[in-house]
Amino acid sequence: MIEFATVARPYAKALFELAEQKKQIETWLNGLAELAWLMQQPKVVTLLEQADLSATQKADDLIQLMADSKAMQDVEFKNFLHVVAQEKRLVALPEIYAQYKTLVLSRNNTKQAVIYTAFDIAGEGQRAKIISDLEQHFNTRLQATFKTQPDLIGGVKVEVGDQVLDLSVQGKLKALYATMTN
Repeated sequence: MIEFATVARPYAKALFELAEQKKQIETWLNGLAELAWLMQQPKVVTLLEQADLSATQKADDLIQLMADSKAMQDVEFKNFLHVVAQEKRLVALPEIYAQYKTLVLSRNNTKQAVIYTAFDIAGEGQRAKIISDLEQHFNTRLQATFKTQPDLIGGVKVEVGDQVLDLSVQGKLKALYATMTN
């Protein structure tokens, strides 16, 4: 959703800069993660779509739902949520979280990676080895998420930003097919 990305960018950047000043980067990252999750729950969305609720009431309802969160102990974070609600941008919270997370990772010279495997990799040692090898290949630290995709047949397929490294059997078969047909 390009529109949400455009809308979310200034909010994420402003919150990140404030979080840096307040030394609350990780706390607010967790708070945004919780808000993003809440905004994907149908019951919460239905509650927030009620026309008779003011923006302040919507923000207060979210704050109340997250009362146990450390992020909600900060007045600035609550004010951020009120501003987002006032501007009618609560639906963009998942994208604000994604962009904020990207800023946090880039601050730490880390990139987000999605590693697709044909089979579930159970051992932490195996996962650590794969991540280590990929960090050397991409020449950066990676925060990796593993996903199972049985149609790969074997091997791995890795997405880091807009780069894709396809070392799967399926990818090799497709390359072979393309070579044979051209």
